[in-house]
Amino acid sequence: QVQLVESGGGLVQAGGSLRLSCAASGRTFSNYAMGWFRQAPGKEREFVAAISWSGGSTSYANSMKGRFTISRGNAKNTVYLQMNSLKPEDTAVYVCAASNSWPTYGKYDYWGQGTQVTVSS
Repeated sequence: QVQLVESGGGLVQAGGSLRLSCAASGRTFSNYAMGWFRQAPGKEREFVAAISWSGGSTSYANSMKGRFTISRGNAKNTVYLQMNSLKPEDTAVYVCAASNSWPTYGKYDYWGQGTQVTVSS
């Protein structure tokens, strides 16, 4: 089992930045690719970004490219999501997930509970 706990969400004005963290515990963190997803009220869950075991390969949803950056610190068992130039439409619950494959092909084995990000206009 892998336990994932997100933090760093909050309220920010449009154009601002936030850095989300996802701390993992349980099995060896570096064995898992990690991803971030988000879900806004009334909408389906949406892929945001993913990163390989070593951090050497990343993938982003088109709408996040250039604004969001995923990274990981295997020594700290943590994956990060740096979000810049935030827009009101980025408002959602952000959830991290762990996958035992890379590419993940959208298949994730463990999920966190999420952290709320609210962007005011």
